[in-house]
Amino acid sequence: MTTARPDWLPSDTQGPLDDKLGIRITDFTPERLVATMPVAGNEQPFGLLHGGATCALAESIGSWAAMLHAGPGGTVVGIELNASYLRAATSGLVTAVCTPVRRGRTLATFLISVSDEAGRPTASARLTCLIRPAR
Repeated sequence: MTTARPDWLPSDTQGPLDDKLGIRITDFTPERLVATMPVAGNEQPFGLLHGGATCALAESIGSWAAMLHAGPGGTVVGIELNASYLRAATSGLVTAVCTPVRRGRTLATFLISVSDEAGRPTASARLTCLIRPAR
């Protein structure tokens, strides 16, 4: 891990769905969050990485990036996600890299690139999150 999870973020888990899918954030750098997810256990019936699992990976890492931007006094919620599938992943880990497009006061948009262990792109996604003050 290059940049560790900030102290103000919950440290016990990333979330129940992330845990079920095996999503692990490996770098919390605000300009480039990185996460991995295993293909095994996340396949559709034909042995390919399920598109829904890929979307969950993209939404998770993008939401974490938005939380870093919002800071300890903010909350975030995804309001739009789109994804394009570029190549099937059938084994190993996929890696998602999340970079900001725009981080404003109330909206933040991120690009998420997903690749297989050979570095080949498997999916591309864009997530927009609404930023709200903590209640």
